[in-house]
Amino acid sequence: MFRARSPWVYFINTGSCNGCDIEVLAIQSPRYNAERFGVLRVASPRHADVLVVTGPVTKRMTDRLTMIYDQIPHPKAVVAVGSCPTSNGIFDGGYSLTGPLDTVIPVDVYVMGCPPRPLNIVSGILKAAKMLDSKRKGKGGRSTERFDEAMAKETDVELKFQSSDSVPEAEK
Repeated sequence: MFRARSPWVYFINTGSCNGCDIEVLAIQSPRYNAERFGVLRVASPRHADVLVVTGPVTKRMTDRLTMIYDQIPHPKAVVAVGSCPTSNGIFDGGYSLTGPLDTVIPVDVYVMGCPPRPLNIVSGILKAAKMLDSKRKGKGGRSTERFDEAMAKETDVELKFQSSDSVPEAEK
């Protein structure tokens, strides 16, 4: 069952360099605090609403990835984090790769970057949650106006944090 105000996330690395993994872990830190939006990381795919995938899909991970995807209850969403799940990134042409993520399982949201910024990852997960909520509403689920209002304020999140790239040199 999907929790509209609290998407539960399962994270899997399918063969990345761990750059994106570090950024995914950073969204749980007090600086980015994804839990204030209700994003909760779970240890089992059977409890998840959103599957977050990093890295290009290797041949050894293809069967495991499809098994994990099948274990997530409907409705579900997949968020591809980084350039590797999209186009294999720097690993393109490798002998051990199956291909981009969307050749193995359907992808709903892409978060681009190598590695992407943590705020972009949070934004991608929130977009997936909004998409899941609209899927649920299409099935005759109850309305969630407060969730829709919170999602409308999603752009305010990015303005609260100042990137280290925009700080003048004298303040660093």
